[in-house]
Amino acid sequence: MTTTMPSTPARPHGAPFRHELYPYRGEDQFLSGTLDYIHEALEADEAVVVAVPENKTSLLRGELADEPSVTFVDATTAGPNPGRHIAAWSAWMNQRGEGGRPVRGIGETAWRQARSAAHLSELRYHEWLMNRAFARSSTWSILCPYDAADEDQNALLSLSRCHPQIHRDGQYTPNENYLSGDEYSFDALAGPCDPFQELSYTHGDLATIRSKVSQCATQAGVPEEQLPKLAVSVTEIATNSIRHGGGHGTLRTWAQDATFLCEFRDSGYIPDAMTGRLRPEESQAGGRGLWLVHQLCDLVEIRSTPDRGTTIRLHMDAPQRY
Repeated sequence: MTTTMPSTPARPHGAPFRHELYPYRGEDQFLSGTLDYIHEALEADEAVVVAVPENKTSLLRGELADEPSVTFVDATTAGPNPGRHIAAWSAWMNQRGEGGRPVRGIGETAWRQARSAAHLSELRYHEWLMNRAFARSSTWSILCPYDAADEDQNALLSLSRCHPQIHRDGQYTPNENYLSGDEYSFDALAGPCDPFQELSYTHGDLATIRSKVSQCATQAGVPEEQLPKLAVSVTEIATNSIRHGGGHGTLRTWAQDATFLCEFRDSGYIPDAMTGRLRPEESQAGGRGLWLVHQLCDLVEIRSTPDRGTTIRLHMDAPQRY
């Protein structure tokens, strides 16, 4: 038996974070679903944060007449790396939820503008991680509109697996396809493109790593002003690899589709999937390296298991490559 619930039941104290996927077709359905969600929030004296593509922002602004409880944010300011988005949402929701006020978010990703298959995969992973990041946020909920007009059922199924609830006809339904366990089903990492460079490293090799990466990145067309960011990033990853990954690792670099990639492999394990995705506290002693890398790189892919160790890929745009 399928259980359906009104989009806005009275929220009991301690109710779990609600994360709803809203498949729609066309502007009319987009507006009807999102406006109902917003109006119900306003009737309950909840704040609303909206992060949708520019054309959808214009549609909603035209219907809301500068409602003060609705805040529109530009999701592109967080940059292309989905690893930055949880921190951005946390900041937006905390700002609007001062004093314990409940907050609803509406977040639509521009899926069709994904820069690569790797970027698309990390966008989906971000959606799944939202449930873990905000599991105890009993006064927050987020609606994720998704344009299903192209009838790509595989894409819709992949995304639905990241959302505990499905929103339809003003109601949300528990999603039987949701990946509710602790393990996420990643897309397999494709192998490096030929030609690629490979270097084994250990203690004392940080300068060699930086030099090698700088040389390869320059040849791949990474802009000169991006090279210091890349140098900091590879230093952070290699240092963590040496300290926590058995004292040694393997670096690979290559260029692919106007992107420069650095891949680090070691035998270590990162047990917390949220590492690097939440802004470190000022008093925090460690754990800042991956946060910094997410801020500096255009995309970061992390695969880590106790039996296979850790692989981290850093992506940097190389628009000068021809």
